[in-house]
Amino acid sequence: MAFLSAPWPNLTSVGTLSTTREGGVSKPPFNSLNLGLHVDDDPEHVLKNRALVEQSLPNPPLWLNQVHSADVLCVDADFNFQTLYSADALYTQVKNQPLAIMSADCLPILFASHDGHEVAAVHGGWRGLEKGIIKNTLACFSAPSKQIYAWLGPAIGAEQFEVGAEVATRFIAKSPLFKQAFKLQSNNKYLCDIYLIARIELEQLGVINISGGDYCTVSQPSLFFSYRREGKTGRMASLIWRK
Repeated sequence: MAFLSAPWPNLTSVGTLSTTREGGVSKPPFNSLNLGLHVDDDPEHVLKNRALVEQSLPNPPLWLNQVHSADVLCVDADFNFQTLYSADALYTQVKNQPLAIMSADCLPILFASHDGHEVAAVHGGWRGLEKGIIKNTLACFSAPSKQIYAWLGPAIGAEQFEVGAEVATRFIAKSPLFKQAFKLQSNNKYLCDIYLIARIELEQLGVINISGGDYCTVSQPSLFFSYRREGKTGRMASLIWRK
């Protein structure tokens, strides 16, 4: 079972884990470590896959119904874990409570404060990024932005993410800085660098400790699920917890 993790050697009090498609029990086209219950895979296979991942976690993770929003849930000791909430980011100071974000091309972002007391996980689709999900998540932290670490997990690469002009227009309307994240093609569509969009947003909000952004879910089919590549496919998960 192949897992990735955020390269934060000084943050020993924070755990991170990002799954690949390897090491599960699901059958094609969900082979093999599909963690999404909403993609028409056999639910028993998905639950077995989740149980396999939980062997590497201190407790079962908190999952969301992700809806491409900019909504953030703050998880505290009184949180109702029996409810499946619709949102696209999670924040907590609770120890040993893994926060999970699923993806299959969208950008997962993991956050941790410098002292490891605050952590968050973000589902960064282009819609949520444009609506301000990074800003909303950082607003939950008491630590200043310059003391927050951010890791950009596996997402669609800059040479694979083709979007319409309306997407470029919406981002550039927010800030001309986003223009550098879009490359016009001969078909009047744009190649969009979602990693660069996140980096620009993070830097504008004062985050200086940014890592990751090294993968492409579309062009690495043996390692990652990709909705853009396959349509009907599984989901990876990126998780973070305070130890």
